Amino acid sequence: MIEFFTLHANENWFISILAIALIGAVLAAVHYAELIAHKTGEPYGTLVLAVSVTVIETSLIISMMLAGNAGAEFIARDAVFATVMIVLNGIIGLCIFVGGLKHHEMIFRNEGTNSALAVLAALATFTLVMPIVTVSTAGPNFTQGQLAFAGIASLALYIAFVFFQTVTHRDYFLPKLTDQTMSDDSIHAEKPSNLKTLLSCVLLLVCLVLVVTLAKALSPAIEAGVRAADAPKTIVGIAIALLVLLPEGYAAVRAATVNRLQNSLNLALGSGLASIGLTIPAVAGIAILLDLPLSLGISNLNIVLLYLSLFIGALTLAIGRTTLLQGVVHIIIFIGYLFLSLVP
Repeated sequence: MIEFFTLHANENWFISILAIALIGAVLAAVHYAELIAHKTGEPYGTLVLAVSVTVIETSLIISMMLAGNAGAEFIARDAVFATVMIVLNGIIGLCIFVGGLKHHEMIFRNEGTNSALAVLAALATFTLVMPIVTVSTAGPNFTQGQLAFAGIASLALYIAFVFFQTVTHRDYFLPKLTDQTMSDDSIHAEKPSNLKTLLSCVLLLVCLVLVVTLAKALSPAIEAGVRAADAPKTIVGIAIALLVLLPEGYAAVRAATVNRLQNSLNLALGSGLASIGLTIPAVAGIAILLDLPLSLGISNLNIVLLYLSLFIGALTLAIGRTTLLQGVVHIIIFIGYLFLSLVP
């Protein structure tokens, strides 16, 4: 009995150490991403963090698919859908709420955010909803041809959006200058040197690898907790998505507190777009190449939640101004998503 409690205590200590290390890696990743963002300017800076995290998240999903454990065919679906819901409601809602408490009303460029939301709606429909309504296969699955089309379409949409964001209409994603932003010392601070920026890129990649590695190390403890609570297995995907999105979420909320909602929205929507636009093509390619089972279709309940989130998101981003009330609406929808994931 004594040995059992000692082993259990040691295991708890190990999990606690991993959790502390994860928080440290998140904070370090945000710091290096901010250095890169200051050097490159918007919207390139926020794009760096979104794409970096998504590439590593994709690697994590593929490695878990290749392991072939029970439920591996649903990992990509659960992770991608959880990411979209966390981004649309959790991160954006928290940013608007926190910023609204401090600044009452915040402004942003609705031209860019509306464009991003439109692409996100198309990506989510192609990959998460279409498998439910196609009739070539039974259940929420694509044929190989349909899966290849969804992957190619997703990648094409994402590339088109990045070109739109960084080349043809970059100004749509730049913050509107206000008295608050114009007086911000970070805007006038000296940009880091090329060597420091290069070092920050390397250290950012290291930190992101640590975030995903530690998240994966903590996932067995999460799975054990889910089993002990007799909760649906999709909760594991939500928990892992939350851990992986910590760097972007923290950076987005931090930007909102200093009245940089444009940066927050660039990060949040960019993460959602990259999560589908990069993850689905890679996962689809591996599944087709290695003949792995892959199921992307979400449930009818989740379809309702997805389109509710997109509809409310469109209303929130329509006029280029936000208040605390809009943040509350998004947060309540996010809490509803979490609750209905536990009690579907």
